[in-house]
Amino acid sequence: MEYQTGGNRNPFNYQKVEQIGRDVSTTWIPLTTVADQLNLYGDTSQDDLLYGLELASRMVIEDYIGQSMFPCQYRVYYNAGSLSGTPLTLDLPEVSQSITVDAVKYWDASNTLQTVASNGYYYDDSGNKVVVATLPTDLNTGRTSPVYCEYTVAASHLANYPVVQQASLLMLMHLYNNRSNTTEKIVREIPFGVSSLLRPYKDLVL
Repeated sequence: MEYQTGGNRNPFNYQKVEQIGRDVSTTWIPLTTVADQLNLYGDTSQDDLLYGLELASRMVIEDYIGQSMFPCQYRVYYNAGSLSGTPLTLDLPEVSQSITVDAVKYWDASNTLQTVASNGYYYDDSGNKVVVATLPTDLNTGRTSPVYCEYTVAASHLANYPVVQQASLLMLMHLYNNRSNTTEKIVREIPFGVSSLLRPYKDLVL
């Protein structure tokens, strides 16, 4: 997944954000709980289907509230022209979860990817920035964004909230009961449905 910034609309100094790692295999809600929600008590004949629906439902919830139930990895690119001063500060996209910086890298003038030593930078959580002591002056001028930072976002504490889990079960029931993209029925959202349950936990976007 890739997010392209909008030129001057971006108040930070990063140019592009990529999601480079996301858990798409680990179940969040046990299949026994899913089966009970669907009144399939003791029926394991549809486990493969339920496994896929549980993963899909979890990803819908994560994307809606802007937080991941499991650790997720990102890569952020920086244009050399946007980096100035000593020490350098690399802005990160706003997050509601704690993060760990995995690497800071850059392409040098010979187009060789170099890794900044881990003692050459630190994460400033008060400003959500990676502070780098210095970068070499031989950055590759042929690349739009020769510097990037990789980091891991921790699992959200919301993963343990019963209301968030229940929203995922409601989404799963919808996917289970509606296996086509079209219907002849008039579909209405129920009160206290998925969006109502999750709205208090959705990240505010300004």
